[in-house]
Amino acid sequence: MNVILIPPSDKELEEGIDYYDDQMPGLGEQFYNAFLSTVNYISIAPEAWRKIGKNTRRANIMRFPYLILYVLDGDDILITCIAHQHRNPTYYSDRIY
Repeated sequence: MNVILIPPSDKELEEGIDYYDDQMPGLGEQFYNAFLSTVNYISIAPEAWRKIGKNTRRANIMRFPYLILYVLDGDDILITCIAHQHRNPTYYSDRIY
């Protein structure tokens, strides 16, 4: 499966990496690796994660309080949002399909 970060999820990933790097050197890389690991699990079993909309699913990034929202589109996994779990859900509600 192809994984595609739909804007602004690509920016959200960069912001998360930068935030954790500011907190402690190397933590941003750990966040990125946890993101990649979660995406790998999604690609292995894309329909195993909880649905939060008609077509949108949600997966939690391990070790970090972030979630990934994604939609399956044929052989593609479209990541529509990477959000901190303590953010108000209205922040990403327009990206739930």
